[in-house]
Amino acid sequence: MEKQKDIKPDDKTTKTWKHHLQDELDASFLYSELAILESDPDRKDILLELAEVESRHVARWEEILSSYDVEIKKQRPTFKAKFWAWYAQKFGSTFPLARMLDEEASEVKEYLTLHKNSTLEDAKETALLLAKESAMHTESLQELTGSSDEPWHKTESGGMLGNIVYGFNDGLTANFGLVAGVIAATDSPVTIMVTGIVGTVADSLSMGASGYLAAKSEQEVYEHEIEIEKDEIRFMPDIEEDELTLIYASRGVPKEHARLLAQEVMSDPERALEEKIQSELKIGEMHTTPFKEGWITGLATAVGAFIPVAPFLFTSGLAAIWISFTLAMFSHFAVGAARSLFTGRGLFRSGIDMFVVGLGVAGVGYLVGKVLEQFIF
Repeated sequence: MEKQKDIKPDDKTTKTWKHHLQDELDASFLYSELAILESDPDRKDILLELAEVESRHVARWEEILSSYDVEIKKQRPTFKAKFWAWYAQKFGSTFPLARMLDEEASEVKEYLTLHKNSTLEDAKETALLLAKESAMHTESLQELTGSSDEPWHKTESGGMLGNIVYGFNDGLTANFGLVAGVIAATDSPVTIMVTGIVGTVADSLSMGASGYLAAKSEQEVYEHEIEIEKDEIRFMPDIEEDELTLIYASRGVPKEHARLLAQEVMSDPERALEEKIQSELKIGEMHTTPFKEGWITGLATAVGAFIPVAPFLFTSGLAAIWISFTLAMFSHFAVGAARSLFTGRGLFRSGIDMFVVGLGVAGVGYLVGKVLEQFIF
């Protein structure tokens, strides 16, 4: 391999290359060890083939580093690779294979980034080749682990209704425990009311900010994954065409027609990107914004947190305490039942679980208040 005479890699670049060299060596070692343990001939052949390809990747990085006169120490598998080999020997290869699937998925991203940003043609060429081969490795590992889709894309989404329920639940539980503790520590209705209102405001602002940041992070993840998909269509169109063919075939389209349809879609990069976003990344149209999610979550939290405080605005003494307790416990059961919509559990059982949690939080809050009353007040 001929190096570029006028450009030299900096320390950060060579460190990155050495990092990839070590990762490839670890992968080659681990695939070889897993192949030794594998009793199924077909699975053993897949693992041996993967080990051989990883060994070629090691040689490729050694060649690049040597071409720029970068000193390479004798490479050995890391402790982490040896640990997973030991784990597979003692407990089976299922979990180590899942780990390797994640590793290969990470390499696809890293190599595509290296291909885009590198100013050295030999490294640029190597990164693209290894990105393609790592993507093909994930297909082999998916066959071994029984998973599907491109694992280097990580997208999750939540619903607005879920944010409302969980925000309401957080405000109700936290402030109910706070009010119970204050009731145990003091008889002053003003103190109880002020503490409860301050807790309501603080908790709602906290949850609102968390909801905003979570939605913003999710939006950034989507944008990042879409950008990666663009790079895949641009740099690995053959692999993307194969994936579209499999997607269409899995929908019942005859294999020959699925291939023609995939070729037609891939001829238009914009259409291909839209198809991959919908069918593979499962990213639909955004129906909300981080700001909207933030204020709705905060508002739901405020409503939940205000429930145990509200009776003290209209009455006082034991009447206020028992009304607060009754409303809070009923609300705990109701929000628990509502959570069953998302957890799939039975409505009554989810309600009872949340009822017990609320009772436990109130009990702990009350005990803490009593202790503080004895030692501080």
